[in-house]
Amino acid sequence: MAEHPVTAAPSPRVSRLSVTPVKGLGVTHPDEVELTPSGMRGDRAFFMADADDRLLSMTRTGAWAAYTAAFDPAAGVLTVTGPDGTRVTGEVRLGEPVKADFFHHHKVAGRVVEGPWAELFSELAGAPVRLVRADADNGGVDLRPLTLLGDASVTELARRSGLDEVDGRRFRMSLGFSGTEPHAEDTWEGRTLRIGAAVLQVEGPVKRCGAVNRNPGDGATGLRVLSLIKGYRGLGRSVLGRGVLFGVYAHVLRPGRIRVGDALEPAPAH
Repeated sequence: MAEHPVTAAPSPRVSRLSVTPVKGLGVTHPDEVELTPSGMRGDRAFFMADADDRLLSMTRTGAWAAYTAAFDPAAGVLTVTGPDGTRVTGEVRLGEPVKADFFHHHKVAGRVVEGPWAELFSELAGAPVRLVRADADNGGVDLRPLTLLGDASVTELARRSGLDEVDGRRFRMSLGFSGTEPHAEDTWEGRTLRIGAAVLQVEGPVKRCGAVNRNPGDGATGLRVLSLIKGYRGLGRSVLGRGVLFGVYAHVLRPGRIRVGDALEPAPAH
């Protein structure tokens, strides 16, 4: 009897990269990014704080979801673009220091950014807002440098919820990937992955918040995604405590450039 060769299953591949220089604004999807020890270069370099020095993010307001930002660190120029194409741009000048409360979990140090952006963001939010540049690179990330979520997991959420689809952009994950079974990432904790020139180590699950309920296009609420996830996955435990889990954290072992289409391959720990 002839022997048939055994072929290895194809590796999962990067399907989407998501980044925003200003936490709380709409994410953009570049074809490639540079991973540094603290995350995607330039990601979440800025964040918004309210009058009580608390983080004001997508969980609390979707007012800025239709706005995107670009930051040129060499020139020190920040540009915010609205849905109608209007732009607010200028040189970033740093003012007074602030320590903002992130989720009652940790404080993030930064300096208030002087210029026209606070007026724009305050008007949209209907409350006083300060734009802050974090002292640390990528200082506005929630907890860990990167988050990962499989496309199949989002498809499974839609299936379980009786929906045609759920927009994966709702989850604002650093890296989306295709080519696995639903929730395969849940089994990857501790695994080391090579992606392009970079090496990552996968951590535990991401505890989701109300931000996933917001439409990624306009920030409006309507679809109760958090409840839909809980409906079939229940509650679990994460580094932030018990809650609704969807996706996983990761940190960077070896910096390098990654691109859409790159394979996620096992790699030895460094």
